[in-house]
This record gives sequence, structure tokens and C-alpha cells, in this order.
Amino acid sequence: MVTGPIQQPSVAPPAVRPPAARRPSPPSPPAGDLPALARALAVPPGEPRWRERVIVHLTPVRRGFAEHVRITEGPAGLYAEVLAQAPRLHRGVRLLTREHAAIVAALADLQRAVERPGVCAEELRRRIDDLLRALSRHRQRGADLLWQAYQTDLGGET
Repeated sequence: MVTGPIQQPSVAPPAVRPPAARRPSPPSPPAGDLPALARALAVPPGEPRWRERVIVHLTPVRRGFAEHVRITEGPAGLYAEVLAQAPRLHRGVRLLTREHAAIVAALADLQRAVERPGVCAEELRRRIDDLLRALSRHRQRGADLLWQAYQTDLGGET
């Protein structure tokens, strides 16, 4: 017969709790203010200063993407952490790294094209649309990679 209340903590004291699994912070957006660039693109090209607006909004996208590459690549980057956690994702990391090089080149090429007055506005719009789609796909692939690294349960544990 129990004469007193049974004390069972419903939650372990903070000193006893196991530390939370270390997970990387979510990836930074790969490139500056993409919606602002899309809005600048939506303005009719006949509007005064259309090219200047596009250039103004393209510059932060280039800077933002350069920062994204810096954070994700390298020995202390996010991709190194992903590979330490899930070496099976080497192919996905390699794909994203190759995309970085292609997107950086496309951004530089686009910057030069926007600054040349001889390039028609429709050509610039097509190229910027292509870039926005490439950035969107890259962002999704990066999110998928992180999900695979930190959320996929491969089983085997009980």
C-alpha cells in the first residue's frame, strides 16, 4: 500500500535532457530580392529607366547569390556539414555546386547584357525569366537535399 503521492516528473530536468540534434540553419535564400527583380521585369520596357531599374534589382541578386555560395561551399560550409551527416548525398551536393557555377556565370552574362543598350528588352526578359526559373529550381533542390539529409529515416534503429 502506498501512503504518499508518487512523484514522477513528466519532463526530465534540463540537466538530464539529451541535447537536441544539431541541424543546420535553413539555407539562406539563394539570391537577394527575387520578387523585386521580377517586379522590375514586369514593368513595360518602354517605360523610362526600365533598364536602370532592372540593373538596380539585379545587383542585390548577384550579391545574395555570391553570399549563398560562400555559406554553402567550402570546408566549413553547409554542404560539408550535410556530407558529414549523410555521405550518401555526395551526388546531390556535386549537382548543386555545379549549378552554382552555372548561375554565377549566367548572372554575370546577364549583367553585361542589361548594361548594353543594343540588347533588346524581349531578349533580356527571356534571359531573366530563365534565370528566375533556374534559381527557383536550385532553391528547391537545396531544400530537398536538406530534407534528405536530416529528415529521411533510413530505418535500422529501434
